[in-house]
Amino acid sequence: MATDRKFKVGILGATGMVGQRFAGLLGSHPWFDVVCVAASARSAGKPYREAVAGRWTPSAEIPSSVAGLTVLEVEKDMDAIAGQVDIVCSALSMDKARIREIEAQYAKRDVAVVSNNSAHRWTDDVPMIMPEINPHHIGLIDVQRKNRGWKHGLIVVKPNCSIQSYVPVIDALKAFHPRKAVVTMFQAISGAGKTFESWPEMKDNVIPFINGEEKKSEEEPLKIWGKIQKGTIEMASEPVITATCVRVPVTDGHMAVVNLSLGKDADVRTLSDAIRNYGNPLSELNLPSSPNPMLTYFEEEDRPQTLLDRDLKNGMGISVGRLQKESILGYRFVALSHNTLRGAAGGAVLTAELLAAKGYIANRI
Repeated sequence: MATDRKFKVGILGATGMVGQRFAGLLGSHPWFDVVCVAASARSAGKPYREAVAGRWTPSAEIPSSVAGLTVLEVEKDMDAIAGQVDIVCSALSMDKARIREIEAQYAKRDVAVVSNNSAHRWTDDVPMIMPEINPHHIGLIDVQRKNRGWKHGLIVVKPNCSIQSYVPVIDALKAFHPRKAVVTMFQAISGAGKTFESWPEMKDNVIPFINGEEKKSEEEPLKIWGKIQKGTIEMASEPVITATCVRVPVTDGHMAVVNLSLGKDADVRTLSDAIRNYGNPLSELNLPSSPNPMLTYFEEEDRPQTLLDRDLKNGMGISVGRLQKESILGYRFVALSHNTLRGAAGGAVLTAELLAAKGYIANRI
């Protein structure tokens, strides 16, 4: 880490499902101290433990360092929040235009904003980071600060939870020139912010449509694999992706079945070895949340399995299996990631760690 002092963190949207994950992950983090939590007016003024009573979803208890914090109001108390934090982790859930404005207002107040929300994913000077894949895109922050006149403030977003499992696997195979991918996603109900108690109609049910997910699954990887050009990201042209996203009756864990064409053929053992040897491209930074290896390949025909493998490496690892040849595009594999950890709060915390390691977060307070 670039400093011996911990960074002071606020959580925006702290009472929701992803906000709760932020609280759980940051409550005892070695680099960050949670000093404030914020939500809507409905929760403001209550102790955090009271604001989430009856709807706390993580299996672990509320961290004691967070439980007693008084919930502030995201917009009304903006100056008070910005005055006591170096960084905010955003799990806001509201109108996208409103989120864009709120996050920009925090950054204008010299706060680093790491957002789980999609609101700024297509803002020209905002990098969308999957830390092990495109850490160099944080260089766009320098452009962002120059454009907006910010000294310490910044906005960085993480990509959609639906792409977390298969993008790293395809990246591990980049030496074989991936050309086309047909992706079928089986997505857990927590991706909709739901539990079986709040969404009983999902029991014994499959819904073959998730609004907006297919477009995100097809387009966001191309930004991640893109290049910084003239103050923005020039999208990659390959692999061309088509996606189908299906909601399945699972609490946590998004599974992808991917059919893939490669410009350079190879046998299955060579490809699976490339996945096994991917390791962790950021291992030298010793980021607390970054798993090593990032990808775990299973030889068993019936792995990965959601129940068995979603919590791999504290929910930050990605499970891969069933790599084989097929007759249409050439190859097929199955991949699994934890959608509220790797795919949401955990991925954002890992991004914050990367920013800290690279000196983009300042100890202002």
